[in-house]
Amino acid sequence: MARFAMVIDTALCVGCSDCVVACKTENDVPEGFCRDWIEEEVRGTFPTVQLTIHSSRCNHCSSPPCVSCCPTGASHVHEGGVVLVDHGKCIGCKACIEACPYDARFSHPDGYADKCTFCIHRVEKGLLPACVAVCPTHCMHFGDLDDPESEVTQLVRSRPYHVLTPEAGTQPNVFYLTRGR
Repeated sequence: MARFAMVIDTALCVGCSDCVVACKTENDVPEGFCRDWIEEEVRGTFPTVQLTIHSSRCNHCSSPPCVSCCPTGASHVHEGGVVLVDHGKCIGCKACIEACPYDARFSHPDGYADKCTFCIHRVEKGLLPACVAVCPTHCMHFGDLDDPESEVTQLVRSRPYHVLTPEAGTQPNVFYLTRGR
């Protein structure tokens, strides 16, 4: 079975927000909300300062706290390890929103929790997630981490990377390639 993952090359991301716009358009995300966003991190002190820019979203964790805390089963793990919300089952209690260490969920105006789906509706048709498909710098990669020949597997094997908030123990499936080789 597949285990979908996303790899983002922080050396190539310029923070253009094309991924954010593509996601909002593809998934009809309401005005004022987003399923992905751009983050900037500044490290160091002058004159040795480093700026890292990257796209963030749900990390589709292998141990998702949003799923285990959901009282109705609306938050669940789909094939390929994609964490989804069944809008029909969601009662809008916001437990999953509070449980997410990545602040990747929001309360949709229609009363349910919403988040990135890795565009599973596109992936199941053999397409890339909308954010990956439009990235002008090609810093975003998507594929099956359990396939040793996939691009994402090759990237995490060949380059230094980090995940966000590893101390949360969620085993995220979004990997950020770092500048070192």
